[in-house]
Amino acid sequence: MDTGTATERQWTFLTNHARVLVQIARDPGIRVRDIATRCLLTERAVQRIITDLEQAGYLSHERRGRANHYSVIASKQLRHPADAGPTVAELLAALLR
Repeated sequence: MDTGTATERQWTFLTNHARVLVQIARDPGIRVRDIATRCLLTERAVQRIITDLEQAGYLSHERRGRANHYSVIASKQLRHPADAGPTVAELLAALLR
């Protein structure tokens, strides 16, 4: 019997980490503020996610004047064992169509 609770639960197919990575792949010079707005996150959450992605080797950045310029490490394989095989480039190719 359906009580309606399953339809009320909120969930999504992509993690916030994937959303942030997609925004950076679209625009390597994007500001944290703009990523936060587009992903419906706080700037602090985006900063933590960027740090996670950099520490795991999926992303790097360099300062250009007062701004950061990000580089996605496209050859890196996906993190979860169940996702083993595809690279970040393959994931982004599907998401950026």
